[in-house]
Amino acid sequence: MAGKNILLICDDNSSALYIKEQLLSLGDYAVSVKSTAQAGILSLRQNTCDLVFISYGLPEMETTSLILELRKVDPDCVMVVLFKTGQASKASELAELGVFESMIEPVSAEKLKFIVEKGINLHALQENNQALEKQNMLLAKRIEDSTTNLSRLYEDLRSTYMRTIRVLAQAIDARDHYTHSHSENVARYAVTIANQLKLPAKDIELIRQACELHDLGKIGIEDSILLKQSALTPSEWEQIKKHPAIGAQILEPLTFLNGATELIRQHHEHYDGSGYPEGRKGNDILLGARIIHVADAYEAMRSARSYRKVPFMKEEAILEIKRNSGTQFDPKIVDVFLKVANDL
Repeated sequence: MAGKNILLICDDNSSALYIKEQLLSLGDYAVSVKSTAQAGILSLRQNTCDLVFISYGLPEMETTSLILELRKVDPDCVMVVLFKTGQASKASELAELGVFESMIEPVSAEKLKFIVEKGINLHALQENNQALEKQNMLLAKRIEDSTTNLSRLYEDLRSTYMRTIRVLAQAIDARDHYTHSHSENVARYAVTIANQLKLPAKDIELIRQACELHDLGKIGIEDSILLKQSALTPSEWEQIKKHPAIGAQILEPLTFLNGATELIRQHHEHYDGSGYPEGRKGNDILLGARIIHVADAYEAMRSARSYRKVPFMKEEAILEIKRNSGTQFDPKIVDVFLKVANDL
């Protein structure tokens, strides 16, 4: 994320200095500090910012008015409001104005890091969506002008949609810093298994696409559930179990992803029929989905999680896969997995 710009509007010199130091310690960020609302608005007008921190209760302008003015300058502005103790009751009101997040000072370094990464990912996604809209307008005009290039235009559009969806999937991984690169790793493991099975190149590419997008449905799950550090309640678990079906529903209109969509829908089905969302079992589960299920489980065990800070050792994760062969996992896929496990 080199070269990302952060604007801090804060009239308290000691708070501004502390927060700036914390932000600079997180990575290669350019941090601009302004002590007044008008100076902050001018700064945003002159320079694009990936994230704006606003100290609540600046003396010369209501915070709600400042938010609206910043939104006029940059409609996609991602804003975080900093509250002093006792001010946080205003957070819900500001959220209705499109404020991304609220924090109570003094802010912890760990939470600040998470909010910064999450906010910058959101800004990147918004910029990508703007580029997509412009691209779609260009493609529409070209189709009107000529029908001879329809095939090539279709591929351009398909590529644009895929890039956008991938950015969205990556942003979902980034909602929790513990799952960063999760989908990318799952794709690498699943492709290794598929290659060992000597599947056709077309099928391997389908599996790779499905892995990149397999957690897309988590966009419909609340952060309070996804990031929960303790055990989920039965109702929360039911929400989690919906994400394969939500992901498939999002992708269904994109007919060129039909094959990958069905793999995503089935990637949490268990070989013995105890999985979700449909309770499929055995060979009624698509082969690609059975492969993704093993790769996904292995990657999850080998990574830290909000609910489990210490990942499994490699030998522990492999043993767990073996232990669930024939119940959670297809025994044939497990056998192949064991052959390539040392290469993962």
